[in-house]
Amino acid sequence: MLGERPNVLWICTDQQRFDTIGALGNQHVSTPNVDRLVEEGVAFTHAYSQCPICTPSRASFLTGMYPSAVHVNGNGNSHFTGRWPLVTKTLADAGYDCGLIGKLHLASAYRRIEPRADDGYRYWQYSHAPRDDWPQGHDYADWVRSKGAVLGELTKDRDGVPAEFHQTTWCAEKTIEFIGQEREGPWLASVNIYDPHPPFNPPKEYRDMFDPEEMPGALWQESDLEQQRILGVTDFQSVGQHPDDLDIRSPIIPVSPGVAEEDIPGHRDAKTLQAAYYAMIKLIDDQVGRMLEALEATGQRERTVVIFTSDHGETLGDHGLIQKGCRFYDGLVRVPLIFSCPGKFERGLRSDALVELTDKTPTLLELAGLPIPKTMQGRSLLPILTGQTDPSRFRDFVRSEYYDALDSSFCRAQDGTYATMFRDQRHKLVVYHGHQVNELYDLENDPNEFNNLWNDPGHQPLKLDLMQRSFDESILAHDWGPERIGPM
Repeated sequence: MLGERPNVLWICTDQQRFDTIGALGNQHVSTPNVDRLVEEGVAFTHAYSQCPICTPSRASFLTGMYPSAVHVNGNGNSHFTGRWPLVTKTLADAGYDCGLIGKLHLASAYRRIEPRADDGYRYWQYSHAPRDDWPQGHDYADWVRSKGAVLGELTKDRDGVPAEFHQTTWCAEKTIEFIGQEREGPWLASVNIYDPHPPFNPPKEYRDMFDPEEMPGALWQESDLEQQRILGVTDFQSVGQHPDDLDIRSPIIPVSPGVAEEDIPGHRDAKTLQAAYYAMIKLIDDQVGRMLEALEATGQRERTVVIFTSDHGETLGDHGLIQKGCRFYDGLVRVPLIFSCPGKFERGLRSDALVELTDKTPTLLELAGLPIPKTMQGRSLLPILTGQTDPSRFRDFVRSEYYDALDSSFCRAQDGTYATMFRDQRHKLVVYHGHQVNELYDLENDPNEFNNLWNDPGHQPLKLDLMQRSFDESILAHDWGPERIGPM
């Protein structure tokens, strides 16, 4: 607890990798405002998503439980189960004024506004994606129209949607509006920016800031082609290719409605994609700066916890892959996680401890002085944030799951894969259940995950130990139903 219950500005991008922050070592990006959060707060450098796909990840970190425990294992669902409460609902019931800006994605948003859960949001400004394919209720598209433009026409422009009409800009506008509203008591703004999600189409003025020739390029070895051929029986949105020949076109989804497949720029090298990706992150950072300025202008910065994170990452050419699916490379499951609250949290602390996105919900509950249910797999990060415990150690392991998370029509392979990742301080184990292709990496000697040790004779005892631990934790992570209250 921090005494007075703080406000919370919770910024969550979509598909942003862990290695995209200037202050955390990337010299090719431009993130001065997020860098400021790093310098003023606590950055967790080894934060892992519990699923490399949107809906399961979001359901997980909004409940503090694993996707399988809340029975939200994939995208495209008819509705959110609601068996376990969202943290925003719990906080709203405790007196917080909660606002949603942008994406929610707890259920399918395919050509419709997704049905709302019992989410606790009083303020509601919805935009699943920068597309205008909903007949009504798309607040972002309405905002674009109010400015005299048509979103459907803007998205067809190869130069990208101009920054003034961009969904990222709209998210900032609505967040600033929410921050400035009069109220009694604390508030929480859940800001869900769609970028840097594909189709990698930043505004031209931002794209021009990043020269592809100056980009670092993808993590790649020739052996990746064979490795991805072997893993090609499992779900993924692309097939393994040389980083010079990546295809940014989804097998099903066009860049925007009304654009023919042949008109979509197809093969792009990894450095060109990287430049576009960093350009989208630059626009995000600029808008984060506007939100922080609004906090300061209204005198609320000192009593507001700012969280910057993402739901999962992006392969971005690593190992010859683009987009997402059933893989657990760090670029896909390791994400930014930064907490900042000047004067209350540690300043300039980089924690290398293993943490999960499930840990956000119990942290928020403890900040609000609320109990943490025993059913949660998440654990409060507040002891690290406030300097009460060793920041180098938190969890012995982290987990991630993929349980048939994408509709087969969105994958190159149509397998309906089930897989789990178990990562401890040194090793990462990935099991594709029902297949004879699995992965084991020594992250101390092979941090870029090139050398699969699964079949290496010298690593069989280690493999069996990790498999046992992973199996145990998979069983313990289940939802076991109502609380036991008697002997019979």
